[in-house]
Amino acid sequence: MTPPWVWTLRWFLRLPLLISGDRLRAQHRRSLRQLPLDLVVPLPFARRISRMDCCPSIKNVLLLDSEGKRVAVKYYTDDWPTLAAKLAYEKSIFTKTLKTNARTEAEIAMLDGYIVVYKFIQDLHFFVTGGDDENELIIATVLQGFFDAVGLLLRNNVDKRSALENLDLILLCLDEIVDGGIVLETEASVIASKVAANSLDGATSLSEQTISQALATAREHLARSLLK
Repeated sequence: MTPPWVWTLRWFLRLPLLISGDRLRAQHRRSLRQLPLDLVVPLPFARRISRMDCCPSIKNVLLLDSEGKRVAVKYYTDDWPTLAAKLAYEKSIFTKTLKTNARTEAEIAMLDGYIVVYKFIQDLHFFVTGGDDENELIIATVLQGFFDAVGLLLRNNVDKRSALENLDLILLCLDEIVDGGIVLETEASVIASKVAANSLDGATSLSEQTISQALATAREHLARSLLK
């Protein structure tokens, strides 16, 4: 059994350490109280800032014909609050890009204070708009995903007539790519598969079909529903 005087000696030996630790903790608390309030950022707010920085935002996605008229458009911000403002913007970027060679590959330009990535095929003009601080490569990836997904959905027969005949599929395609300005998916095959699955409405499982078979089934289903 340890004698009582040993415990007393141990306590006195630890006393300076205890006092020192208390002083350090008190000094640390005083230092925190002396920090400017604007340097203290609540953790949830810091996390929200991080998410905003890491999530690219898309302003709009436009599909216009060879005359600059709408085929399918989606706006995700209030940068153009009225229909007149939207139409003016569409006319502006269509006019400024009309004579460019964007048929072989996508081109990137700064137009009206926005980054615009665009690509043409037949009588269709594809545009994706982002803010001037967005990553051009991400915007270009969104455009290419949309462009390729439409090609799959239209079986590579990409023109205005086919686009209008399958407008519902193109609008579903846009919903799968961007939601509220946030990019959801850019892989064309995944986008086309999701659109086909949504269009099947309870038909044969997509895993048991090819994408082309699924799209054909979706169009037949749509045609039957229109004839009812």
